[in-house]
Amino acid sequence: MDELGRKSVDEFKRADKTPVIVILDNIRSMHNAGSVFRTADAFLIEAIFLCGYTPQPPHRDIHKTALGATETVDWMYFENTVDAIKELKERDYRIFAIEQTEGSISLEKFAEQNQKLAVVFGNEVEGVNDEVLKLCDGCIEIPQLGMKHSLNISVAAGIVLWKLVEPRLK
Repeated sequence: MDELGRKSVDEFKRADKTPVIVILDNIRSMHNAGSVFRTADAFLIEAIFLCGYTPQPPHRDIHKTALGATETVDWMYFENTVDAIKELKERDYRIFAIEQTEGSISLEKFAEQNQKLAVVFGNEVEGVNDEVLKLCDGCIEIPQLGMKHSLNISVAAGIVLWKLVEPRLK
C-alpha cells in the first residue's frame, strides 16, 4: 500500500484541490452517492454538494462504495439544488449540467477547465431538474455511440471528472 503513494486524511485535507464542485441533484441511490465520493477523492475534487433527497453520510450503504471518502472529501447539504447553484454563482463558479440537451457541449470539446467549475449530475431517472438547467451556464454531454444513450450517474461522474482533471496533470 505504501507504494501507491496514498495520502492520509490530513494530507488529503491539506492538498491543493481541483477547483471543481460536484452537485448531486436528487440522486436516489446511496451506492451512486458513495461512488461519486470515491471518485471525487481520487481526483482531489474540492467538494460535493448533496441536494434534495440525495442521501447524506454517515450511512453504511454510502460507506460501502465510498470506502472512507466521506471523511476526506468536503461536502455540504442543500435542501434544494437552486440554493446550491445560487451560492456557487456568488462565488464566481461556472455551472454546467451533465445532460443531453439541445445546444449541449460534447465533453471532448469542453474547454473551460481553467475556471472554477461546478458540474450538476441529475436524478437517475429524471435527469437534471428543468429549474436547475435554467440556472446553468451550459450543459455538457458525454458522447455515446450505442443504442441506450444513458450512463449510470457514477460512471458519468467518473468520465466527466477525469476529463476535467486530465489537463491539470500535464
